[in-house]
Amino acid sequence: MTVPQILAELNNVSRRTFYRWRELGIAPECIRLPNGELRVWRSEFQTWLEQLRDRAA
Repeated sequence: MTVPQILAELNNVSRRTFYRWRELGIAPECIRLPNGELRVWRSEFQTWLEQLRDRAA
C-alpha cells in the first residue's frame, strides 16, 4: 500500500501524523523502495489495525 492509500484507509489522517507515528515507532512497518517511496504490505497494515483494536478493548 502507498502512503496515500493508508491515509485514506485511516479516514484521511494527515501525512504529518503518519510520519510522526513512524518517528515514534507506532506506525505499521514500512518498506522503503529504491526511489525513496514508502510501502506497507496490506497484511502488515491489517495486523497493525487488529493490534490497535485489541489494545483499545
